[in-house]
Amino acid sequence: MLNALEFFKNLPDKKCSKCGNTIQEQADCYGNLCEECDDPAR
Repeated sequence: MLNALEFFKNLPDKKCSKCGNTIQEQADCYGNLCEECDDPAR
């Protein structure tokens, strides 16, 4: 059985649901859009 640290280290990168780019996650990030797709000026 994996310990919790190994489990989270082995998760795949989070991808933007709109464009598919890898999201640079923050500690409290629950969104599924990258900064470019989530830009309100876009």
